[in-house]
Amino acid sequence: MTEQELPEFIPNPKMPRLRRQCVITEKIDGTNAQIYVGEDGIVLAGSRNRWITPEKDNFGFARWVKEHDEELRRLGPGRHYGEWWGQGVQRRYGLTEKRFSLFNTGRWSAEPGEGQCRPPACCHVVPVLYHGVFSTWAVDSSVELLEMNGSYAADGFMDPEGVVVYLAAARQCFKVTLKNDEVPKSLAPAVFQKED
Repeated sequence: MTEQELPEFIPNPKMPRLRRQCVITEKIDGTNAQIYVGEDGIVLAGSRNRWITPEKDNFGFARWVKEHDEELRRLGPGRHYGEWWGQGVQRRYGLTEKRFSLFNTGRWSAEPGEGQCRPPACCHVVPVLYHGVFSTWAVDSSVELLEMNGSYAADGFMDPEGVVVYLAAARQCFKVTLKNDEVPKSLAPAVFQKED
């Protein structure tokens, strides 16, 4: 077989180490959302799967983005992912309004630290429950915190969904839910209907 006849060589990818930095945040039960800010200042709203508009909305998120577009430009150019949650969305959290909570806790914080910024006033940030070296103890402890204390995103709400574990070395998120974590989502009891 000549070199030209050989199939393309695809190397085995490097494997990230497990015991590296991780961030564990509260998993909020709402609907996945994104805000896109273009270099030209355009502001768009998206759900998990599509761009949305006030006319073809997802729980009122596109309308909210349009109402706050000037303030949201302060997020800067790029895609800003988060959860749209609260009144009328999934668990509702006992709120009388809807909120948008940003996922990127490395960039955004309600109490900015090194390398972090305060988001625009119309935005929240998912609560950080743990930041340090990954361990199953850290995950289990974060889940226990939510079981004992309730939601950190909505003080006093005693039925939080779970946690998201972001492994920095893998650049990957994993979720752990407080209820039915061992059951695939397709087989878990459908308590709430998601629009998107």
